[in-house]
Amino acid sequence: MLPITKMDVQTTKKIRFVLMDIDDTITTNGKLPALAYSALWQLHEAGLVVIPITGRPAGWCDLIVRQWPVDGIVGENGALVFWEESGRVKRIYHNQAVPNSHETLQRITTKVLSEIPESRIAGDQFARMFDVAFDFAEEEPRLPLSVVQHIKNICEEMGAIAKISSIHVNTWMGQYDKLSMTNQFLQERFGYNDPKEVLFFGDSPNDEPMFTHFPVTVGVANIVNYAKLMNYLPTYVTSQEGGEGFSEGVNVFLGLR
Repeated sequence: MLPITKMDVQTTKKIRFVLMDIDDTITTNGKLPALAYSALWQLHEAGLVVIPITGRPAGWCDLIVRQWPVDGIVGENGALVFWEESGRVKRIYHNQAVPNSHETLQRITTKVLSEIPESRIAGDQFARMFDVAFDFAEEEPRLPLSVVQHIKNICEEMGAIAKISSIHVNTWMGQYDKLSMTNQFLQERFGYNDPKEVLFFGDSPNDEPMFTHFPVTVGVANIVNYAKLMNYLPTYVTSQEGGEGFSEGVNVFLGLR
């Protein structure tokens, strides 16, 4: 990873789309700081297409697409995308997305909670449509990464997809991820066809599909906490963590443009 200050002018001139994870990428200690929200507005006002790409649930996505300066939001790790058009919220669900009432997901939940006593369901589960989220760092007590990996292993051994974010282990049925829905949405809504037109900000293993595909990616400084769980890291890294790191990266990017 190169310092964000190594980003060059020519790279920034090609960017049309700025995408970002939410938790611990634009938030700090669970809160959205003013400077990170301001950075979203700066990107929006610069005429860029701004789209959060998150593991957060459908319920959150509905609120975010209505109230934030964004052009859409990909949620539940690629199960869905919401956007506003002509004063209405429109929605696409991935054709492989399966409701989280699926028998395999229910059996996984039972096994994880019984086999790992300290495990727990994420507090936002009530707002989810397609996945099950196990919390390990959003609320106290934080669980060690060894336990996090154990949860992921159980999910995969029982036939589900599982990804680790900075706060949750998300598990679902169906072959999709953040990248597949992002590409579909950008192509269908905006006529996108060049990965060099995208700048992506992230911080954790569930952002890895994005890091592998797009040549211009930025990790906020706290990505180093999960580097050992990842095979692909972003192109650049900020000096600050979370929302402050996101704001730092946006300022460098817009300054170069």
